[in-house]
Amino acid sequence: MALLQIEGVTVQFGGLTAVSDMDMSIEAGQIHALIGPNGAGKTTLFNVITRVIPPSAGSVHLQDKDLLHLQAHETVKVGITRTFQNLEIFRLMSVQDNLLVGYHSRIPTHFFSESLQNTFQKGEESKARQKALQVAGFLGMKNRLASFAGMLPYGLQKMVEVGRALMSDPVLLLLDEPAAGLNPSETDYLKEKIFEIQKMGITILLVEHDMSLVMDISNHITVMNFGKKIAEGSPELIRNHPDVIKAYLGESKYA
Repeated sequence: MALLQIEGVTVQFGGLTAVSDMDMSIEAGQIHALIGPNGAGKTTLFNVITRVIPPSAGSVHLQDKDLLHLQAHETVKVGITRTFQNLEIFRLMSVQDNLLVGYHSRIPTHFFSESLQNTFQKGEESKARQKALQVAGFLGMKNRLASFAGMLPYGLQKMVEVGRALMSDPVLLLLDEPAAGLNPSETDYLKEKIFEIQKMGITILLVEHDMSLVMDISNHITVMNFGKKIAEGSPELIRNHPDVIKAYLGESKYA
């Protein structure tokens, strides 16, 4: 069953077409990779899904919800969260406070009375801190909750960003180059956590250039080049697809 359905999405910036007539279906419960050369349009498509930029044409639906009718901040409320190609954490805040930021979308913004609001806020603050402890434990960072996020090793900073995304209990998690800058042991740990996130019932859409990681964890792969989809299918099909080899993989062990 399709969780996310993208049909005919085109994105134009002046005379430049960054994404052209893109169709993609993300099945619930899968790890779906979106790959291609730099400038292929992958992050632009992420930005359309999360309503950072509007498409020039096309439609995007999360099950029966028309995402193009939402504001960017509302996508979190319907179950979509993301990480970023360039690490986006609050370096001078603690790990715990970075995680708590991811919980804010769950808290209603208005109440019937000030007294009810205060009572509710206290309850939600307790729930948020409990959730942060749970997420930190999942990521192996319970002993880092009080640390400044910017003082952590780079691999753990990446985990903080993943943790913040998990704080809102997403149904669809968008990971934009999560392995970039990681060493092999950090990448192995990331792979383990991605599998565990999938087992939680969270669907994952992954943009990544580490082809070993992509081929190891993906159920389905879509390949873009110059804003267009050039291939899609299983990892086995993609690693042997002549157009993908020519445009991206090259004559390597993946070909």
